[in-house]
Amino acid sequence: MKLVSYNIQYGFGSDGRYDLSRAARLVAGADIIALQEVERHWQRSDFDDQPEMLSQLLAGYYWVYGPAFDMDASELRDGRLVNRRRQFGTMVMSKLPIVWSRLHALPMRRTLRPLNTRNAALECMIRTPAGPVRVLSLHLAHIAAEERLEQIDYLMTEHRRAQSEGGPWSGADDEPSRNWTHGEVEPENPLATIWMGDFNMEPGSAEYRRIVGGTPYHRGAAYLDGLVDAASVASEPVADFHTHEKIIDGRLAKRRLDHCFVGGMLAGRVRSVGSDIGEVASDHFPVRVDIDLETPFGLGGR
Repeated sequence: MKLVSYNIQYGFGSDGRYDLSRAARLVAGADIIALQEVERHWQRSDFDDQPEMLSQLLAGYYWVYGPAFDMDASELRDGRLVNRRRQFGTMVMSKLPIVWSRLHALPMRRTLRPLNTRNAALECMIRTPAGPVRVLSLHLAHIAAEERLEQIDYLMTEHRRAQSEGGPWSGADDEPSRNWTHGEVEPENPLATIWMGDFNMEPGSAEYRRIVGGTPYHRGAAYLDGLVDAASVASEPVADFHTHEKIIDGRLAKRRLDHCFVGGMLAGRVRSVGSDIGEVASDHFPVRVDIDLETPFGLGGR
């Protein structure tokens, strides 16, 4: 299956032009799409409802939007109150149904300077041909490693308790007349997971090691309840792999801030990972992942 993760910078390209359709064209066709910096009702983006616009530009996808930043943006029109929220967050789009989703508001440290905003991880459970997988589209703090480490610790704890915690509901329905389950079986909350997004960290950093661990003598190690950098196990590694370019101290810095991490049981399924270096639809480049989510779990594909 083809996956793509893209920080779209709310539709503003590196050329300073606002055009959401450019980002949509870059991700079109992927089986699962994880987007970051998607917003609703901001003046800078013409008060557009970007999740709705993306759903129209990318017809045929199931989608969920998760706002991390949510403020009142209501107004009075001809004496009538129009309720509206100014939101900024992450989004998941999928060709397969999104069985359930939940939004994780990540730990945040209050700053004096510079501006800091709430970060979130949108978690969506999708039943792939291989089996159920939890897909996260996330955006970690940009200010400091300490804040990112707290956010990663939160997400790792939630990841490891997935199976014991269960999904949106569990157990036998003792009030069938109220139709809580709509006749559906208990939804899975599998250990199999894929994290995609803008992590604001580079390989080798303390945050990166907190996710993948430190295994200098066993670089291919994969714990059942751990995560692996998809790029490190891809069968087709890409040279000069980076996802962001910026002039820092007068020099062009090429950094890999955007990542895909997969659960240990999925490590052997990653075929390729790369990015669309040079695209100008955002200040980041899309990350593309080809992974086997077709071979059923337990039949030699784990």
